[in-house]
Amino acid sequence: MRILLVGAGGVGSAFCAIAARRDFFERIVVCDYDEVQARRVAHEIGDDRFIGARVDASSSEAIAHLVREHGITHVMNAVDPRFVMPIFNGAIAGGADYLDMAMSLSRRHPEKPYELPGVKLGDEQFAVEADWQAAGRLALVGIGVEPGLSDVFARYAADHLFSEIDELGTRDGSNLTVQGYEFAPSFSIWTTIEECLNPPVIWEADRGWFTTEPFSEPEVFDFPDGIGPVECVNVEHEEVLLMPRWVKCRRATFKYGLGAEFIDVLKTLHKLGLDRTEKVSVGGQMVSPRDVVAACLPNPATLGPRMTGKTCAGLWATGTGTDGQPRSTYLYHVVDNEWSMAEYGHQCVVWQTAINPVVALELLADGTWSGSGVLGPEAFDPVPFLELLTAYGSPWGIKEL
Repeated sequence: MRILLVGAGGVGSAFCAIAARRDFFERIVVCDYDEVQARRVAHEIGDDRFIGARVDASSSEAIAHLVREHGITHVMNAVDPRFVMPIFNGAIAGGADYLDMAMSLSRRHPEKPYELPGVKLGDEQFAVEADWQAAGRLALVGIGVEPGLSDVFARYAADHLFSEIDELGTRDGSNLTVQGYEFAPSFSIWTTIEECLNPPVIWEADRGWFTTEPFSEPEVFDFPDGIGPVECVNVEHEEVLLMPRWVKCRRATFKYGLGAEFIDVLKTLHKLGLDRTEKVSVGGQMVSPRDVVAACLPNPATLGPRMTGKTCAGLWATGTGTDGQPRSTYLYHVVDNEWSMAEYGHQCVVWQTAINPVVALELLADGTWSGSGVLGPEAFDPVPFLELLTAYGSPWGIKEL
């Protein structure tokens, strides 16, 4: 297996640190628009299987060229979702399989944005699935932590825990704090703004996909391993667009524990127009307001030494158990920042995101997972994935609620 890793930021760097301990691949070409950063990440691994290169992720031709130049078998997308389609298209044009951790962007309904979906997350990718099938190529979409691990949990719940599922509810939260900053997101602010301010999507068996207001339906969820109660709200996320395609359920939701302060900041950015991606003229220079916000905030990859606490990603499944009795179960994965920093030198949020595509690639490399077309994690046997995740030294858990 020869991997083209597009993106040498926090998640890309953590991906390399995790993959370096495994032997399922021959080469990882770490590429980024910032060639110096890409080469630094590759060099710091201290493993000659890693090399750095420059790429313009907005150019399908550039991706395809690198695929051909390096004999790439799998393109791993580790950049903001605005680059999904050119990387996705470049992979198949170059003759490689593709993986991402976020899907093609949505566009809200022009008339009823808080009732009806417009272009949904991933629609552009699923629209060309026939092309991937015809080429015998696989696009494994949404294989980060969220989306990704919760999708694996959904398939596991359906296969092993439930006879009927009422709701597949992804619930993520943390008790992380960052010393020295009043506001310092632990993940890409560009992506956070995108998913939190767009109309959240919900799926129900009797009405399909529909939307609601941002931050709607607040609920307090009690997270395990000492994290405790966190208020969670509806957020647009890929799980809701993926799970119902492969897992039978009556409802699918995604709620994230943002916290009141974080929500207030996001609402303020929206009121001021600072969440916009369209460029505006500032002193004769054309800049994107959202890019300016991102530039003003600390790089999430550098926050690890200042962070304390744990992050949790998981799936709350409800319905009827295999014994015919009502069941309410939370399947989860917790990472302690102190552990991830000591063990890998990467903060827990980016590390937790990065480990899942590494596990998936190893399963693809040894043939345990295989397929063609545009597929989500739910399309594959979850047991080998969860076993390998544990073998990597990062076990998952089950809690009855």
